Amino acid sequence: MTDKLPKTMRAVVYRGVKDLRVEEVPVPRIGANEILVKVAVCGVCPTDIKKIHYGTVPPPRIFGHETAGTIVKTGAKVSGLKVGDRVALHHHVPCLNCHACRHQAFAQCPQYKRTGITAGFEPAGGGYAEYVRVMSFCLPGVVKIPKQNTFEEGAMLEPANTVLKGVKRLNLLKGDTVLVAGQGPIGLMFTRLLALRGINVVTTDLLDTRLKLAKKLGAKLAIRGDAADLPERVTKLTKGRGLDAAVIATPVDAVLKQAMGLLRGAGQVLLFAHTKRGALTDIDLSTVCVDEKDLMGSYSSDVTLQPEVAKLVFSRKLDVRGLITHRYPLAQTADAVELAAKPTPESLKVVVTQI
Repeated sequence: MTDKLPKTMRAVVYRGVKDLRVEEVPVPRIGANEILVKVAVCGVCPTDIKKIHYGTVPPPRIFGHETAGTIVKTGAKVSGLKVGDRVALHHHVPCLNCHACRHQAFAQCPQYKRTGITAGFEPAGGGYAEYVRVMSFCLPGVVKIPKQNTFEEGAMLEPANTVLKGVKRLNLLKGDTVLVAGQGPIGLMFTRLLALRGINVVTTDLLDTRLKLAKKLGAKLAIRGDAADLPERVTKLTKGRGLDAAVIATPVDAVLKQAMGLLRGAGQVLLFAHTKRGALTDIDLSTVCVDEKDLMGSYSSDVTLQPEVAKLVFSRKLDVRGLITHRYPLAQTADAVELAAKPTPESLKVVVTQI
């Protein structure tokens, strides 16, 4: 199988702000402790969209990190993985030994901040290409996909991992009430995972189609975020207590302030979508100090959660299949990015597929 590998491949190369080009590039060469994966599916992630739309990193790069595919070549020193294995990939893996890792702050680990999967140029995930090279330090992030599951489900492991990590940051008890603001693919996964834990989930969005799906996934209350009676409905649901926590899965400052106002004393607000550097807002700091309302963040994935995430996704307790609404071929990656950046009432998760 390895003898038949081509020398070049198609890849979608970032050449500047909103400039994605399909180009012919060399198939990556791998070392003794690395693997080569033929990409089947790669999801479109908001973090890559921001890099493409705002030019926050210099070109050229090949983006795409929610990747699943088939191993087509292994280095001589690789064990436990073989050619033909269907796998999901994680492009960030911590060292587990440094000061940050000892505090379980894995996303702050120096090794974690390196991108360990590439299709060429400065490593940037590489999933918008036909083949990717997985470096040695990212091999612990490789997850085998069971026969009964799809590549698309495998590609959703990484975003599902980030959501479970966020859920675990919240100090919740069964029966608590949590707002999930924003019911895109990430918000919907938060809704489902919280509901599975016996949490009363309140969801907000401006798209009725997403609110209906949130109800199907277990939301106790699904309501427009601009509804005048939202505070009254939350007060009634919580018997006057207020929210125990809120997850802000949309980068809208007004939503953050709304959530802080609905939160009980000593509750928690988790920022999940505010990833653009330099974004500022004003908050009454006495709500943090006197009212003891925690404002916290959660970013990226946690490799130690992979077994739990895989069990949830592959058992379909967290059934991600219905979240994928649009599929684009590699040559139309730019269109996929644009749809994901400007979703329609009918669109949720957008993926690039080469199946």
